[in-house]
Amino acid sequence: MIVDDHAVVRRGVRAYLEARDDMAVAAEAADGQDALDQLAKMAVHESLPDVVLLDLVMPRMDGVAAVSLITSRHPAVRVVILTSFGEMERVHAALAGGAVGYLLKDAGPAEVATAIHAAARDGTYLDPAIARRLTREISAPRSGLNALTERERAVLVLVAHGRSNQEIADELVISERTARTHVSHVLRKLQLTSRTQAALVAVREGLVPPGTVPRPRASAPGNKRQLSERERAPRARSDNCPWSASASGRSP
Repeated sequence: MIVDDHAVVRRGVRAYLEARDDMAVAAEAADGQDALDQLAKMAVHESLPDVVLLDLVMPRMDGVAAVSLITSRHPAVRVVILTSFGEMERVHAALAGGAVGYLLKDAGPAEVATAIHAAARDGTYLDPAIARRLTREISAPRSGLNALTERERAVLVLVAHGRSNQEIADELVISERTARTHVSHVLRKLQLTSRTQAALVAVREGLVPPGTVPRPRASAPGNKRQLSERERAPRARSDNCPWSASASGRSP
């Protein structure tokens, strides 16, 4: 089955494939929903195609949404993407949805046929440029959230919820010192300098919902301890001294 919203593309691909002795085109569809409707009817008659050649950007239902529905409803059908778009976000989404092939529309006819054959044999075929990018991603050093361990991700979520080191330790059943070490590792790997920054990263990356990051607590009026003249005088003298901040021993 050929799925593309441009009739001229469908006709061109069909003309080439039907000129071959080893392939036949079962149907054409103008978008993802059209493809799903036709596949449902074909399934009733047990005449599903082996491979669906699927565009990504289409009206009504695009290819990213369609590929996951096709593969979930018809597990025996293999999907090969044929698109003009090579952004890695689209590639990842299509492969995560179950596509076993990804081609750009500048691919030659023989390459399209090779990808279809590979899919029909339960194989995989990727456009060489896409394959190179994926290889670079795999071999590159991990960074950002990908650099965090599962435990460190859990710590990041708790930090975003405003938990202290001791509260993190209690929830994860670890020592306070270990919790403090995990927080330090999270900040270092994400190249951050504060818990607030870490919390904002967690929200941005979807680990916690917006509005989770707690606001700093305002001091209640009347709760400040009144200093004696003896306590007040030395502090006034050291306000501008870089060594005047007391070390609490607590990690950021």
